[in-house]
Amino acid sequence: MTLIIAEAGVNHNGDIRLAKELIDIASEAGADIVKFQIFKAEELVTKKAKKAEYQLKSKSDSFDQYSMLKKLELTHREFEELKDYSDSKSIEFLSTAFNIENLEFLIKLKVKRIKIPSGEITNLPYLEKASSFGLPIILSTGISTMGEIRDAVDILLKNGVRKNQICILHCTTEYPAPIDSVNLSAMKTIANKIDTDVGYSDHTTNFEVPIAAVAMGAKVIEKHFTKSRELEGPDHMASLEPRELSEMISSIRNTEILIGTSEKNPAHEELKNLNVIRKSIVAKKPIKKGEILDESNLTTKRPGDGISPMKWYELIGTIATKSFNKDDLIEK
Repeated sequence: MTLIIAEAGVNHNGDIRLAKELIDIASEAGADIVKFQIFKAEELVTKKAKKAEYQLKSKSDSFDQYSMLKKLELTHREFEELKDYSDSKSIEFLSTAFNIENLEFLIKLKVKRIKIPSGEITNLPYLEKASSFGLPIILSTGISTMGEIRDAVDILLKNGVRKNQICILHCTTEYPAPIDSVNLSAMKTIANKIDTDVGYSDHTTNFEVPIAAVAMGAKVIEKHFTKSRELEGPDHMASLEPRELSEMISSIRNTEILIGTSEKNPAHEELKNLNVIRKSIVAKKPIKKGEILDESNLTTKRPGDGISPMKWYELIGTIATKSFNKDDLIEK
């Protein structure tokens, strides 16, 4: 089954009560994982760092990244509370860490896997540290070249991570991402060239793309969600609301079912229709016993519970062993 990550990110707006509501929403929608982002603004950006273009369009009164991110922080104690709350809701807790200190903190929380964000794919010390815990790794690749992806994976492998522990997420780092920037075929290129599991981290405004990604072989889907797109904050506008998240997850599960297996055999449900739609060899007109069977007195019609038309030439030129009325199934 596809691992579905409901990305709460910073859509809690720095409020642990809202963060818990997001956990409720993700759990009720049927997500496998609810994921947050853990950071301290002063350790992530300088006070002079400008906001991204998409962040400038969001509902926020902050004019720089530092001021914006400072409002979105949660403490370590609050993350411990969110981990416990996630456990009580039977949904896996995960968070993206943006520095080594917070990576180590998440390990203490006993997370089951590590999520490396796109911005850290060229951060050598971070990649080495992420490799040291023996946990599965999900690697996002927004704004990355194939060379950068290969370099990052080489670091992970060199430091003890096994290939079967890695899932690489294709991603377009724009919020929201235009449909024509998605390029899902790149996900298959990553799978072919790096030879790991792949998935897709989606920033479009709908959930058509994740469904298509699953149909193309994605093992992991990550999708932002929010309580309401009307809330203030940088990521709400590129997030699904609760009903949409539920619909996406339901559609993905249906997609998994319809993909089925690679074998081509009749489905159990369709076998009852076999004789209804296939044909048998029948008398084209009345045939007398002893008459030669040929194209002039034979034809094929439904139902298919007589001699198969695939045995047509086995009958042509033989002698009728009995008389047949028009449309009678031919018997040898």
